[in-house]
This record gives sequence, C-alpha cells and structure tokens, in this order.
Amino acid sequence: MPVCFFVSDIHGNEERYEKLFNLITEEKPHAVFLGGDLLPHPFSSKNFVKDYLTSHFNFIKEKLGANYPRIFIILGNDDARSEESNVKAAAERGVWEYIHFRKVEYKGYKIFGYCFTPPSPFLLKDWEKYDVSRYTEAGCISPEEGKRTVKILEHEKKYSTIKKDLEQLVDNEDVSKAIFLFHGPPYQTNLDRAALDGKILDHIQVDVNVGSVAIRKFIEEKQPLITLHGHIHESAQITGSWKDKIGNTFCFSAAHNGKELAVVKFDACKPENAQRFLL
Repeated sequence: MPVCFFVSDIHGNEERYEKLFNLITEEKPHAVFLGGDLLPHPFSSKNFVKDYLTSHFNFIKEKLGANYPRIFIILGNDDARSEESNVKAAAERGVWEYIHFRKVEYKGYKIFGYCFTPPSPFLLKDWEKYDVSRYTEAGCISPEEGKRTVKILEHEKKYSTIKKDLEQLVDNEDVSKAIFLFHGPPYQTNLDRAALDGKILDHIQVDVNVGSVAIRKFIEEKQPLITLHGHIHESAQITGSWKDKIGNTFCFSAAHNGKELAVVKFDACKPENAQRFLL
C-alpha cells in the first residue's frame, strides 16, 4: 500500500483542517483516515459537515482529480450522531467513505471502522457503549444516562457492548492483513493514559488507563496488522509515545494535546517505519 495519512480529534478546528487540506493537496497521499471527534463541540450553529467539511473535500477532489485519495471516516464520542446522516449523504456522493461498522477493500487490505468508546465522564452518549459488561468506572456516566442527539432502543442502551460489536463485525474472518480505524484506544497501552493521577472518587483511586478492554482483547486475539486510535489527547505527552505494539499488531494514535495538527504517516507494507509529525 502506498503512503497513508491518519488524523483524529480535530474537533472542528478550522486552522487544523486547513493544514490537513494543504497537506493532502501538496503530498497527494493514496488514503486518508479520519478517526473521529471531527466536529465542533459544543454544537455549532452552522452545519459543519455540509457547510464546511463536504465543500472543502469536494474542492480538493475537483482539484486533484484522479489523484484524490480514498478518504475513510468515522465519528467519535464528542461528535453528535445527529450529524451521521449528513456524513452518509456525503459518502453517497463520493466525497468520502463512512466505514463505521463496515468493511471495505483497498489494495489487497481489509479496512474496518468502529466509532464507539467505553463510558466516560462526559454527558454525550451517542457513541459510547458498555465495554465488556454492564460496568461503569468510578466517575463515569453510564450509556443508560447522559444525553443523546438520536434516540435508540432502551435494550441497546442496557445490553449492547463493544465486545459483542467487534465479534459481530469480524466474525471468524482472518484480519492479519487488515487496518482497523477505531476512535477509542486499547486498554493499558501508551495510547490510553489519561491525566488522572491522584484523583480519588469514593475513596478509590481512579484508573489512569481509560481505554477499551474489549478492543485490547480483540487485538490480542485477532492480531490485525494495524490499528488506528484517537480519543485520549494527553496520552502521548504522558507516556512519551504515540504508538504501541500488541503481539504483531502496530497501534498508532493521532490524538494530540496541543494546538497543532498531529498527522501519522504510514505505509501498510512497512508499518514499523510509521512517523508522526505536528503541523
């Protein structure tokens, strides 16, 4: 696979997006992975997907023509699910490929996408689920509470888990030559370390690792080639690394705790040579 870019957690920051658009135009990567938390929060009065993202990617598509990259996109826990219909509409027009809970093929590789993260302290629950069981860490709000921009069945709130979703997404498929675009990171890695040192709730030290146990176990058991993650902005700053390795799987994060745009540049043929730079 030729060179790919991965970015995440842009949160509607137009300055970062301009840097991304310029980079795509100048370097013409073959694929771009957008890993969620892409929209403004709190919700902007304008329709960011239709009025900003779609129009800018369309402009790049017209400018680059045959050199326009494959754009793989998912949303994240800070993105309103009410915007999903606009993301899907743009996908139908060929602006990008929305791959949440889907598999697509690209140059001999399987590409999977998955948006959901475990329960957090944040109120928005559109893209949060129980992880492996109906357990919520101290200080976190369960998926049965909080706020949603789209209604879902009560049964799904109570009993749906990330673990079950990943089993359904992959089934018994061989994913040794697959790339997974997740929003959440795997548990107890360089990618899920939150700034919670010394925080006590109900006389209990809050876990400083806030990633998904289900995603961690999935990677350990299935051993995909590459997994891409975001969500925890400060993790790389705390651990000193934006990447990790679980068995044979290379795990990369594009989340960044700063004003710059973090870009992971990788070639699936040589994932060990991946680089991350700040713009």
